[in-house]
Amino acid sequence: MAKEKTQAAQGADKPLKAAAGKPSAKAEASAKSGKSLTGYVKAAQEFFEQSKVELKKVTWPTRQETIKTGVAVLVFSVIMAIYLGVVDMALSRLVAFILS
Repeated sequence: MAKEKTQAAQGADKPLKAAAGKPSAKAEASAKSGKSLTGYVKAAQEFFEQSKVELKKVTWPTRQETIKTGVAVLVFSVIMAIYLGVVDMALSRLVAFILS
């Protein structure tokens, strides 16, 4: 029993192995000793396949939400432009007053 606990404790320190199946693009690229065109093509192909899978998981906003957030950004931008313009004009006049 004591030996089993010791072996289990030793095994806990070891990193877990990747799931069985197709190795990742990084693993494939690092496993190859030379940099070949086919290695890059396979890595790129796997990257795009994984990207496609991830994009299917995305919750895209509705048209209504996109319009609302777009309008909010435009309104905020106009308000900030006016504020910064007023502050710039005030500071320019202050500097002109001080230097004259």
